Amino acid sequence: TNGITQRRFLALCNPSLSALLTHRLGSKNWITNLFQLEKLKPYADNGEVLAAFCENKKENKRRLARWMEGQGLHYDPARMLDVQIKRLHEYKRQLLHCLGILALTFQIEQGEITEFAPTTFLFAAKAAPGYARAKAIIKLIHAVGDYVARSPKAAPLLQVLFVPDYSVTAAERIIPAADVSEQISTASKEASGTGNMKFALNGALTVGTLDGANVEIRERVGADNFFLFGMTVDEVEAQYANGYNPAKYYEADPRLKQAIDLVADGTFSNGDRNAYSPLVADWLTKDWFMTLADFSAYMDIQSEIEALYADELEWNRKALLNVANSGYFSSDRSMEDYLERIWHTAPLAD
Repeated sequence: TNGITQRRFLALCNPSLSALLTHRLGSKNWITNLFQLEKLKPYADNGEVLAAFCENKKENKRRLARWMEGQGLHYDPARMLDVQIKRLHEYKRQLLHCLGILALTFQIEQGEITEFAPTTFLFAAKAAPGYARAKAIIKLIHAVGDYVARSPKAAPLLQVLFVPDYSVTAAERIIPAADVSEQISTASKEASGTGNMKFALNGALTVGTLDGANVEIRERVGADNFFLFGMTVDEVEAQYANGYNPAKYYEADPRLKQAIDLVADGTFSNGDRNAYSPLVADWLTKDWFMTLADFSAYMDIQSEIEALYADELEWNRKALLNVANSGYFSSDRSMEDYLERIWHTAPLAD
């Protein structure tokens, strides 16, 4: 775990939460010793602190909404904010997130879901200029967003936004406002990851697989404060070894089949059946990153997220415990680890 700097990704980017932490901890020492956040744990059942913590999140959402207006995007800060911001790559499975949104949309349109916390699904990403598949994924996310926005039944409950020109500056606005952090890469594919740490440090709850730094985050913040789904590394490797057949998952789950069929038939490309044909062909014949295999589990965990979000007090208790247990992920700690275990040298004198 390489770690993150709390000076930028908390003290600077989240001033309202920083002020609350300093007030409750009695000093700013947490800025140079992030393990001080563990002193927050007794406040996890303090209604006054949880109310202030909740209000800080709402202020960050309002701040994000004002910034996004400048990007030409409208976000209602009263909505739950579900975020996936990272490099655009197939193994990070923005497509799983996208298919999940489509399935929710169809369930709402068909009357299978009648109550749902109004949610904005926010994407942002960078991709290599020559990465054609990444561009197709970005195009599909925008098309899904347009479809949801035009749906009389889904639009009041769901919104899909893609923030342009993703950068650290954009991340500094988005991360403090997030309720849900999407860390859904295929188990065994992520070397580590640091965005997930930034989200946890700022009080977002992670929905993720046991991949990369998710493993350590779940251990540190507590399994009860992390939405785990999907195959393990061993299960993924067994699928590869035994001949993975994505088509069986497509046939077994009507929600998944409907989503893929509508992508294939031109619903999201003005009737052009060829627009996403490479994506569809990959899903049904190869699906190297096993989006289809994890789809059902991903949809099940969305139900858990929705149920917990309805309990504001419990949601904020779990979010505060994410903050309190994030000290380990400071780059200060990881650099000390490098000094001791790899470089075998002492820190420089002041």
